[in-house]
Amino acid sequence: MNKYYIGVDIGSISTKAVVIDNENNIIASKYLWTEGSPINATKKVIKELKEILDSKKINCDIYGIGTTGSARNLIGSILNATVVKNEITAHAIGTLSVFPDVRTILEIGGQDSKLIILKDGVVVDYAMNTLCAAGTGAFLSSQAKRLGVKIEDLGAIALSSKNPSKIAARCTVFAESDLVHKAQIGHKKEDLIAGICNSVVSNYLNNLAKGKKIEDRVVFQGGVSKNIGVVEAFKKALNKEVYVDSSSHLMGALGVAILSKNVNKNGGRLDFNFDIQNIEFKTIGRECKGCSNNCEIVSVYKDGILIDKMGGRCVKRK
Repeated sequence: MNKYYIGVDIGSISTKAVVIDNENNIIASKYLWTEGSPINATKKVIKELKEILDSKKINCDIYGIGTTGSARNLIGSILNATVVKNEITAHAIGTLSVFPDVRTILEIGGQDSKLIILKDGVVVDYAMNTLCAAGTGAFLSSQAKRLGVKIEDLGAIALSSKNPSKIAARCTVFAESDLVHKAQIGHKKEDLIAGICNSVVSNYLNNLAKGKKIEDRVVFQGGVSKNIGVVEAFKKALNKEVYVDSSSHLMGALGVAILSKNVNKNGGRLDFNFDIQNIEFKTIGRECKGCSNNCEIVSVYKDGILIDKMGGRCVKRK
């Protein structure tokens, strides 16, 4: 009997979801913008997964649901997930399923970036950057708009450059002012774009990889891994081969789907309905007055019924 598992990776910029089978094959996947509403994005991504499955005439019995990403706890409550895991674990598990010999994972998303070091299939070190936007997809997107090019064209344009501009990589403010200055003094657009790709890599390596040994095999993932200009910049900076899988942007979702399978090896089918479009989910935040912590408690309601509370740091949460 075929068993299927869902993994959802909800980030601040994008939401990714997959359905996998018993052999960890991705049979349906979707990538869309979160647009500031993880609940609406999740509703949409689940609906579109079902449409893909229907088009393939696959009737899914779901045996596990996993969530990861910045909104993992909220969406885990909404989907009644069987496992909720942090991004480091999810990305490591997903990548190991494709590259069993991976030693270094480079990940750049919309608003943050990660570096994960593994040894013998176990995470031994990691670093995250959530403070500086200069090494993220959001920075690339804003600069593409500034230069009047499509974000998906950045990589190809960068590779056409013969003399990449040197763009300050310390932070977004310096990088943007440097870009404007060099554009005004006549630098070619392709050189500016190549410089932007190089600055993203320089920012990443200086902030996350400082003092860490990057060993083969090196795998690059996240939405920015689709930018071949950044991929080539990493190869030159590291003087190593950098591997990018066709599903590199889905590794977090894949990993948490695999984790949901592992925790339900002997469990039964879940009572999961893909049709959640008409269900009303609402969150209400309030301050708990139970102690001096004054924790902000978020209550999650499903069609007016309380299903979860999040945010309390002690048992007094109300």
